[in-house]
Amino acid sequence: MKYVNKGVVFQEIPDEVTLSINISNCPCHCPGCHSKYLWEDIGTPLNVMSLGVMLDTYGDDVTCVAFMGGDSETEEVNQLAAFVRQNFPHLKTAWYSGRQEISDNIHLENFDFVKTGPYISEKGALTSSTTNQRMYRITDGGKTLTDITSGFWKKRK
Repeated sequence: MKYVNKGVVFQEIPDEVTLSINISNCPCHCPGCHSKYLWEDIGTPLNVMSLGVMLDTYGDDVTCVAFMGGDSETEEVNQLAAFVRQNFPHLKTAWYSGRQEISDNIHLENFDFVKTGPYISEKGALTSSTTNQRMYRITDGGKTLTDITSGFWKKRK
């Protein structure tokens, strides 16, 4: 699994300062995708060593780590989330998947948030009330998924 870039963001996960890691080799190829460069198998290997370096660098400045993609390597995404849970327990974990269903390789106890759904331009992104995408808060050790998508919708005046 490889990542192309990373950054500290404030809007991907509610009320969190998030280290967002963009993973390449996306198999979803959503029409209208704003990150088509992530369709290619490019970038730097993302593994526990490279993630550990990132978290040693950013770990005191962020509250969450979000894996943006990784649908081609869901077992690896799950392993990296477990690594964060075990070695950086003060950080929350999130995964953005372009699939409608959560992969069986994902163990929800390793995550605090999961977004599902391909980008469909006519339905809009998470900020649209017509979106097909869903954002879930995960609690109770992975047993409870609460849909928090409506919290992203822009308020109309």
